[in-house]
Amino acid sequence: MEEKGTVSRNFIEQIIDQDLNEGTYETICTRFPPEPNGYLHIGHAKSILLNYGLAKKYGGKFNLRFDDTNPTKEKTEFVDSILADVKWLGADFEDRLYFASNYFDQMYEAAVKLIKKGKAFVCDLTADEIREYRGTLTEPGKESPYRNRSVEENLQLFENMKNGMYEDGTKVLRAKIDMASPNINMRDPVIYRVAHMTHHNTGDKWCIYPMYDFAHPIEDAIEGVTHSICTLEFEDHRPLYDWVVREVGFEHPPKQIEFAKLYLTNVVTGKRYIKKLVEEGIVDGWDDPRLVTIAALKRRGFTPESIQMFVDLCGISKSQSSVDYAMLEYCIREDLKLKRPRMMAVLDPVKLVIDNYPEDQMEYLDVEMNLENPQLGMRRVPFGRELYIDREDFMENPPKKYFRLFPGNEVRLMGAYFVKCVSFEKDENGKVTEIHCTYDPETKCGSGFTGRKVKGTIHWVAAKTAVHAVVRLYENIIDEEKGVYNEDGSLNLNPNSLTVLNDCLLEPALADAKPYDSFQFVRQGYFCVDAKDSKEDALVFNRIVSLKSSFKLPKQ
Repeated sequence: MEEKGTVSRNFIEQIIDQDLNEGTYETICTRFPPEPNGYLHIGHAKSILLNYGLAKKYGGKFNLRFDDTNPTKEKTEFVDSILADVKWLGADFEDRLYFASNYFDQMYEAAVKLIKKGKAFVCDLTADEIREYRGTLTEPGKESPYRNRSVEENLQLFENMKNGMYEDGTKVLRAKIDMASPNINMRDPVIYRVAHMTHHNTGDKWCIYPMYDFAHPIEDAIEGVTHSICTLEFEDHRPLYDWVVREVGFEHPPKQIEFAKLYLTNVVTGKRYIKKLVEEGIVDGWDDPRLVTIAALKRRGFTPESIQMFVDLCGISKSQSSVDYAMLEYCIREDLKLKRPRMMAVLDPVKLVIDNYPEDQMEYLDVEMNLENPQLGMRRVPFGRELYIDREDFMENPPKKYFRLFPGNEVRLMGAYFVKCVSFEKDENGKVTEIHCTYDPETKCGSGFTGRKVKGTIHWVAAKTAVHAVVRLYENIIDEEKGVYNEDGSLNLNPNSLTVLNDCLLEPALADAKPYDSFQFVRQGYFCVDAKDSKEDALVFNRIVSLKSSFKLPKQ
């Protein structure tokens, strides 16, 4: 009988519990095994945090291993970006940083062992012929005419492959399993191919490289991984995974467990598509804030805590499902709302002059950092005769229920005084250039004034001390109404995914903001200092997320 208060566990934890209870493993070891052929995205974050979280929960170990067995697509740039992403997410692999390429000698010896056991053979069929011989889901495959070469001949041919005697594509090493297997992955799969390529880690030492399905179980077994957790597309590969570790003869074979991938609606995660966006200059790199690579989310202003919250809300299951991007936005709002100060920033400025305020006077007003979290304290904000307010906070002919500034109306300047609009000026195009007001010195915020009330409160910055900044507003890079892809496979791009505001004015406390610092701009949303384009004398802010959303958490 279950004790009261027992927390229900996901199916992976139930398997681990059983393995520990039955003594299958004494301790737990998990790993995250990215291929360094692009930047990681939000789906990878789920895998990183899942594997690290399990190791932490069970007092085990978590490894980071680069699955770098395909030199045609791999770059040191991608290795560096992945390292930075994993560390930023807080997944501590300690000193356990590994490369599959460090095991190439052991993989070669494992292949030789299979040949000696009569479990592998060198095949001369072309890739197209191998595909043709493989059969279909309803028809068995045909055996290669090279399948019954002698052990001696296979050993010699495989050594010749290693010594660079054959051109790419002319010979492969295949496992000898069962061409009639109902699982196509077991129909004598290729486990080594010839590839005369320079490798980012091993240089030109090798001209043959192991295939993923052969390399991966060996890597796991060498490192002592107990639970090899991967996504559902590898479920049909599990019999081959088990075959490799069994036939190579590892004493404590790891166990592969599959879970459902994380799918986000209306986002681009495919490396091929992102690469094209980068190469065509549609985005400014793999870390463009409109993308959902981990580097892009970090640059935009998301936090590791918000991504952990998102992964926890998504849960772990065996069934595929999609999650709305709005849930990720919900998580960053929840994470930031009590942590970050609420600052005044005017994104579309128009000058406001208080005619009856002393011309040369500047005073400093005490304003709360965050009304919902008094522990963040107060800041002093300069106030003077000339201010800037947002253009949308003034209307010459307002509609009903417009409570901000218009001729004859009185509003509160946030943290300051009541002001009343007495006149305004326009340019030759009819655009308002200056608003004139009077203020009531009795209405200073915090003075206890109760004489009358106003319905509107607007934010502002003092003209003399305002800090200039560029602000970027983002929408989805995908046109959500049309879906992600066109019929020809190209992306449906949103032409309005980026709006750049060049003449924004901020309160002076933001002058010292550093890359990745984030704030709430009153009424505008949450913003982060851009780490790539911001300079000390030229601040650039990215909008992380707007303040409000219709998203609600589903009821439990």
